[in-house]
Amino acid sequence: MQNANQGMPAGEAAKLDGSKLSIGIVQARFNADLTAKLAEACLAELAALGVEADRIRHVTVPGALEVPVALQAMAESDDFDALIALGCIIRGETYHFELVANESGAGVNRVSLDNTLPVANAILTVENLDQAWARAEEKGRDAARVAVEMANLLDELT
Repeated sequence: MQNANQGMPAGEAAKLDGSKLSIGIVQARFNADLTAKLAEACLAELAALGVEADRIRHVTVPGALEVPVALQAMAESDDFDALIALGCIIRGETYHFELVANESGAGVNRVSLDNTLPVANAILTVENLDQAWARAEEKGRDAARVAVEMANLLDELT
């Protein structure tokens, strides 16, 4: 692959610059210690990518099923270049895990597609706490990078 200055196609990862972006974050409070770690890593990475703190709106909701409706409200405001969904769903003994995981994921995707707005989905779906803790920091950082990259790409494409 060529680098960005040598004919790299649109959408290829290059130096990510978030300095002109406004980002919305919706964080589920269920499994609060884990989602706080996701948010901490995400906010640190956004800062490292140049996103100004005053251009980030960070809200919390009760759980993963409530994330899409808050994302939708943010999307409809036209105030954001990209959104980020943060949450953690841990498998239990009932079918509830599948319901919450599937419906929250579908809702996040729907917001993105219905509004032509990038939404980085960092709602973890894991088997146990150990898996969640092993992924929280990296997924928080990943969400920030995805949001910045996709916001810049959509700006380029539209």
